[in-house]
Amino acid sequence: MTRTSLDCRRVPSDSQCSLTIIGEEEEVLDAGTAHAIAVHGHAGEDGLREALRGQLVDVDGPSEPGAFVQLFEFRTDRIADYAAIQERLVDALGDSRTTRWSILAADRDAPGTYVALVEFPSHERAMANSAQPATSRFLDELVAICEDEPVFRNLDVQRVRPF
Repeated sequence: MTRTSLDCRRVPSDSQCSLTIIGEEEEVLDAGTAHAIAVHGHAGEDGLREALRGQLVDVDGPSEPGAFVQLFEFRTDRIADYAAIQERLVDALGDSRTTRWSILAADRDAPGTYVALVEFPSHERAMANSAQPATSRFLDELVAICEDEPVFRNLDVQRVRPF
């Protein structure tokens, strides 16, 4: 089972809390909710647990067998626009975000060519992400900055070996 973390340093607050909680998702949410109420003064309002869920980060490593990685390659001379496009997607998805991590890399041998990798816990979670209207808007915005259509590859993670 994937371990997750909740880090108070990632959320701006007056208390400058530095607590990090690590464990299985429901354990972290239980402890995080109790901490938010006891230390940060939240009243246990509706949506607190789901707001915390949106701040969870996986800590078990870069990937694991059974995960799903989408790779897309694209050419653009407007790469500076990519970060804002991606942040609009993340903001629009909110707590329904199913991505675990993403990487954007520039091809050293082909200037203006970029590869993005996005990992999901499973193919099913990736398809749930793809069904979101925000994902369609992301693709439309990506295509708008590209010189031609991005090329997508859908990859099932078979083996992970940390070094």
